[in-house]
Amino acid sequence: MSLTDWIVLGTTLLAIVIYGVWKSGSSKNIDQYLGNRSLPWYHVGLSVMATQASAITFLSAPGQAYSDGMRFVQFYFGLPLAMIVLCITFVPIFHKLKVYTAYEFLEQRFDLKTRALTSILFLIQRGLSTAITIYAPAIILSGILHINTTYTTLFIGGLVLFYTVYGGAKAVSHTQLLQMSIIFAGMFLAGVFVVMLLPNAVGFGKAIKLAGNLGRMNVIDWKFDANNRYNIWSGIIGGFFLQLSYFGTDQSQVGRYLTGSSVGQSRLGLIMNGLIKIPMQFLILLIGVLVFSFYQFNRPPVFFNNYEVEQVKKSQYAPQFNAAEKQYEDAFAQKKIKTEELIKAFESDDESRILNAKNDLKASEKHTDTIRQSAINIIKKSSGNNTVNDTNYVFLTFVIHYLPKGLIGLLIAIIFLASMGSTASGLNALASTTVIDIYKRILKPGETEQRYVNASRLATVFWGLVCIGMALYASKIGNLLEAVNQLGSYIYGTILGVFIVAFYIKNIKGTPVFVAAVITEAIICVMGYYETVAYLWLNAIGCIAVIIIAAVLNKFTNVKPATA
Repeated sequence: MSLTDWIVLGTTLLAIVIYGVWKSGSSKNIDQYLGNRSLPWYHVGLSVMATQASAITFLSAPGQAYSDGMRFVQFYFGLPLAMIVLCITFVPIFHKLKVYTAYEFLEQRFDLKTRALTSILFLIQRGLSTAITIYAPAIILSGILHINTTYTTLFIGGLVLFYTVYGGAKAVSHTQLLQMSIIFAGMFLAGVFVVMLLPNAVGFGKAIKLAGNLGRMNVIDWKFDANNRYNIWSGIIGGFFLQLSYFGTDQSQVGRYLTGSSVGQSRLGLIMNGLIKIPMQFLILLIGVLVFSFYQFNRPPVFFNNYEVEQVKKSQYAPQFNAAEKQYEDAFAQKKIKTEELIKAFESDDESRILNAKNDLKASEKHTDTIRQSAINIIKKSSGNNTVNDTNYVFLTFVIHYLPKGLIGLLIAIIFLASMGSTASGLNALASTTVIDIYKRILKPGETEQRYVNASRLATVFWGLVCIGMALYASKIGNLLEAVNQLGSYIYGTILGVFIVAFYIKNIKGTPVFVAAVITEAIICVMGYYETVAYLWLNAIGCIAVIIIAAVLNKFTNVKPATA
């Protein structure tokens, strides 16, 4: 990067940290630290969006669209319906009870062991997810500085840990408002520049048409297939259960909308999220599709992770990789000719000519993909990592090599900011759940407010260090966007089932629900391990299984002995 980009990057990051610390002030009690209920709806809405829209979204989503097209947007189709259910049921209950965490309610409704189980499940899931959000910006620094992600992970984790420990939930919410404003502006500029960098004969319309002919505009898939990760059915049904559990039972989100000054403000914040999230995600994926079209005219690297490329070129496999890279360059030159022929065919409006040009381009694309795969196989041999993947580096590579000075620094700052916001929210949620549901309730009840604030800070530090440690191993999980949602699907359905029983089935007691949750979680882990269905369906299956098993167990445990 240029000096200008480094100045923009450093200034933006420093300004956000100072702003968050200044606006939050010091927290004198646990209510201020874990979630002062004083924020207006737009603060709540942007905070909710920023917590979900991590660096993973802005780093991995364009790469997901580049390699797999637009179909991932179907993942969010269940979101608006989930927001409606949350506004009707979850929000007023949580506000009325004045709880810090979602799991306090479960003890009031069931018992302590059910509260503890759901808290522990959340801590496992959110801890792993937060580790992934720390790793995402570490990829960026690694790519820029050409150093190992171990060092960049430690730096990013330490930076976000500092202002989260200092300011708590209030610092998180205030910085997220500014972050999302910068993020929206930066991503809009990125989309504009992608179109501007396309060849003169190729505008926005032809770029989209080109991507569509190569299978990247697959927005909606109506075919029902339980093994297909993204179609309209898995998105609406499985996605509904996932989003309902994520926003309704995940403390990282519950903690955000509980900062609303009233039930109405929290509801408006969630509705705002439900209305904006799908268009926002669509546009982010569309940027990835436009980058794909751009790379049909400009040769992409044979592998987007330049650190791995540098390592293989220093290894014994360098001659093999260099040969594959040269083959890729030659194959791309031929593919570019076929791409230009398809663009000319579009201008002719001759359907047979378009079809022939399309088939020729697809054949050429298949050839280049084969060569690229051979190069990736060489990298796998060199690194000893069979899960090596470069989709997380696609957008970053484009930004660094093709955008103007200053904007590069701003966009990289955006991805850092998104990571800081979501990671801070995750750490704050982990700390609040640990202190309120474990420390205050089980280990040290009856302590002073200041003791609990100090315990919250220590819990934040503890989870920060744990997540940083886990982030060091995140390179083995492939596309981060899919990984974080797949991980959540192992647990969210079970937790949601417990809450559904708590809200709607009043006659079921604590022990049947506890046992049902344990059994269900074991079933879901087995199904996920053997990939019996696409991961989104695990959310629905987990929720329904808890309800059915709990109802059956409750019926048998409530059987009265026969009288003589």
